[in-house]
Amino acid sequence: MGNNREITNVSKATIGRMPAYLRYLKEKQLQGERIISSTAIAEDLRLSAVQVRKDLSVIGSVAGKPKLGFGIGELIEGINRFLGYDNVTDAVLVGAGGLGSALLGYSGFKNYGLNIVAAFDSDPALIGKEVGGVKVFDASQISRLVRRLNVRIGIITVPKAAAQQVADELVGGGVRAIWNFAAAHLILPENIAVKNEDMAASLAILSKRLAEILYSEK
Repeated sequence: MGNNREITNVSKATIGRMPAYLRYLKEKQLQGERIISSTAIAEDLRLSAVQVRKDLSVIGSVAGKPKLGFGIGELIEGINRFLGYDNVTDAVLVGAGGLGSALLGYSGFKNYGLNIVAAFDSDPALIGKEVGGVKVFDASQISRLVRRLNVRIGIITVPKAAAQQVADELVGGGVRAIWNFAAAHLILPENIAVKNEDMAASLAILSKRLAEILYSEK
C-alpha cells in the first residue's frame, strides 16, 4: 500500500516498525506535544536511539532539528506518505464469518490506509446484509464485482479448503495484493503481493516467549 519506489531498499523490519511509530506519534500529538527527540521515542518504544534515527532517516523529507528533535506533525505526515497511508486504499474481504466480521467492524483500518468497500460470503444468511457497515455480496460475484470496483487488495478470511479458489477469483478480478488469514499456502503469480497471517506460528512464538519469561522468574 506504500510507494514501492520509495521503500524498495528499506528493510522489512524498518517498514514493520513504522505503524508503531505512527500510533505513538499520534498519541503524543493528541497530548498537545509538538516536538520529540529520537531518544524519547526510543525509551518509550523500548528501542535504541540509533535504531530510531536510522528508521526515521528513510523518510527523506523529514529531518530532526539539532538539540530539539523532530516535529511530530511533520513525522506523522512523512510516515503516512512513506507508507502510502495518505491515499486510502480500497479493499474487499472474503469470508464474513467470525474473524471476517471482526475485521469488518474494526474502524481503525482507515487510519492506516485501508478502506473495505465490500465483503463476500457463500452463506445465504449473510448475503445481502451489512456487517460492520459493509455490504455482503454472494461469493459467486467476486471476480465481476472486484473488477467493477477496481479494487487492488483482497483480504481472505475463509476456511483453508476454500482459500485457493477465493485467491484465484480475486486475482481474476484484478486484485494485486492479498492479505491471507486462512491457514493455507496460496499458489499465486509472482506479480501478486501476499502477506500471510499465520496465527498458529504467532501463538507458538508467544508461547515460547512466555515459557522463557516464566523460566527466568524461577
